[in-house]
Amino acid sequence: MSSTELTITPPADPVPAAELAARFPGAIILPFDGIWPKIDASCYVAPGAVVVGQVEIGPESSIWYGCVLRGDVNHIHIGRGTNLQDGTIVHVSRLAHPTLIGDDVTIGHRAMIHACTLMSGAFVGMSATVLDGAVVEGGAIVGAGALVGNDKRVVTGELWGGVPAKKLRDLGEEGMPRLAATARHYSGLAASHQEIAREVLGAAVVPIS
Repeated sequence: MSSTELTITPPADPVPAAELAARFPGAIILPFDGIWPKIDASCYVAPGAVVVGQVEIGPESSIWYGCVLRGDVNHIHIGRGTNLQDGTIVHVSRLAHPTLIGDDVTIGHRAMIHACTLMSGAFVGMSATVLDGAVVEGGAIVGAGALVGNDKRVVTGELWGGVPAKKLRDLGEEGMPRLAATARHYSGLAASHQEIAREVLGAAVVPIS
């Protein structure tokens, strides 16, 4: 797959709306204008996370503690094996831009993702902000605390940082496997946290396979 193409694996086994509360104990999952989120059964949505409206989350992705995904005035699509770490906020633009997040994307703690596109294999660091119309290609890194402005494009193999963000340097080839490893690590970690939620909250949760 080209890093300049967007692939979003949709939910293969979406949890029925009536079963969302039992499947993801402690999470707040709500409809907006009658539209419920579509979340694959293999996902992990942590207690305290909020998912509202037109949100689709593909297989094996994880939405961690304190995240807010608000698909009210446009839609949010998230692919396979992507992790949104604690405190991340994802929103959309009413007039122009949904938020599209591909497969195997890592989004660090307390990031702000607004009406933009993160291609498969992209990495957004802790407390970074990516604004309307911006694109982060696969194999690119937005550094911690960076502010990627409207309609900017972070190209494969580049590290961007600062406020406003700009290119800092090219990434070496040795950095690419680490990006993929981070996504895999969070997929595995999610299973342990899901088991804790099941034990403590007492919900009949099907283990992540």
